[in-house]
Amino acid sequence: MKVNVVTFPGSNCDKDVGTILSTVYHADVNYVWHREQFNDLPDLVVLPGGFSFGDYLRTGAMAKFSPAMESVFAYAKKGGKVLGICNGFQILTEAGLLPGALLHNRSLKYVCKDVNLLPVSNNKIAKSIKQSSLTVPIAHGEGAYYADKDTLQTLEEEGNIVFRYEENPNGSLHDIAGISDKAGKIIGMMPHPERAINPYIGNEDGKFILDAILEKLS
Repeated sequence: MKVNVVTFPGSNCDKDVGTILSTVYHADVNYVWHREQFNDLPDLVVLPGGFSFGDYLRTGAMAKFSPAMESVFAYAKKGGKVLGICNGFQILTEAGLLPGALLHNRSLKYVCKDVNLLPVSNNKIAKSIKQSSLTVPIAHGEGAYYADKDTLQTLEEEGNIVFRYEENPNGSLHDIAGISDKAGKIIGMMPHPERAINPYIGNEDGKFILDAILEKLS
């Protein structure tokens, strides 16, 4: 399995997710600097968490113009699988690869804690997760998912909501913690599964999430 992890100025989870993918899933991980483009067709492209370009203007607003994103657009158009975690989710919405937007937490405070996620059974990715609830950390100041009424209805009806929060930590509409496109190829989520996969921290629930996303890739 080959994975490209795109690193932006301010990314701070690129090595975290890359290390997990290489050590746990034995992936061949290539780190792509945001000024670079890639022409290969990896099995997965990851947009990691962090604070791309310092979150100036809006989270992800500047990162979407990076040259590497041209390659991500082309890759996604060919049916490639893209995973955006936290800041990566924000970039996917800013770039229009996923609908909606991530707004300031309703508390206007940065939230960093473990949350319980509920996999949504009618989603192509989440339906393979047998656990009814997963404990995964979040760490964001702008994680409140917003979309208009019609978009929310479409997400619900087409089974594009991957995870909901059991107790909403940020004001996300419909308790949304993660969504996918209709094909289940482009996935965005605010929680960090790569931070809940090491047995030394006593929580490996993130592996159930990554297993579902990476299913059939390796």
